[in-house]
Amino acid sequence: MFFNTHSHVDTGRQFAADRAEVIERALAMGVSRLMVIGFHKDAIPVSLAFARQHDWAYAAVGIHPTEAEEWNQETADLLRQAAADPKVRAIGEIGLDYYWKDRAPFDLQREVFRQQIRLAKELGLPIVIHDRDAHADVVKILEEEHAEEVGGIMHCFAGDWEMAQRCMALGFALGIGGTVTYKNNATGQEVARRAPLESLVLETDDPYLAPVPMRGKRNEPGYVRYVAEFLAELRGISVEEVAAATYRNAVRVLRLQEDGAD
Repeated sequence: MFFNTHSHVDTGRQFAADRAEVIERALAMGVSRLMVIGFHKDAIPVSLAFARQHDWAYAAVGIHPTEAEEWNQETADLLRQAAADPKVRAIGEIGLDYYWKDRAPFDLQREVFRQQIRLAKELGLPIVIHDRDAHADVVKILEEEHAEEVGGIMHCFAGDWEMAQRCMALGFALGIGGTVTYKNNATGQEVARRAPLESLVLETDDPYLAPVPMRGKRNEPGYVRYVAEFLAELRGISVEEVAAATYRNAVRVLRLQEDGAD
């Protein structure tokens, strides 16, 4: 059974008309654990409510880099309050996004990123990292802020093998999603093949980045099965082995066994 560590099925407007059916399909495709991501102020209570509603679901809460202008003391207090719920397993997704140049100033993104890492360390929670076109600065900040104290997940990892090694050295799992299945993604496939299996977790980032054979369509949380099948073929192992290992990895990174949450 699959642990999908990154889904937006709770808030994605693309699921407004058939969210219940999408969730049923995910369960039927083998998803037994799911983490939804409350990535801005209005999404946080929705994600937390979703996790509370479904005993197999968890939530991460944080301020996405493109929403960095939301960050203030009130927002920090909101995260602290949400994180008191045992269903909240991580702070995220947080990080840097240099692709959308008009969303939030990069210097502000960097400061908010640092503040949220420090908050996660205060709360004793792992972090889920968003990194788009900002590899060097993301790793630099993780290292400078000693993010290895909490670890976490490099969501939709898009760096090269050298970056992967630095992230794994900090105790981060690499999030493997639909992009690994794209035929022009040789770098991502190299990382997914070379990284120790105990450093990988599965995700979809639905409704975005649907894997082959669904590329170009709306992504769904159940499509994590296609990611697992591709990863199994890439590494020359069974889908069952991929599912079991990545499930254990997610449980470990999100500390579900230590406190009896699972």
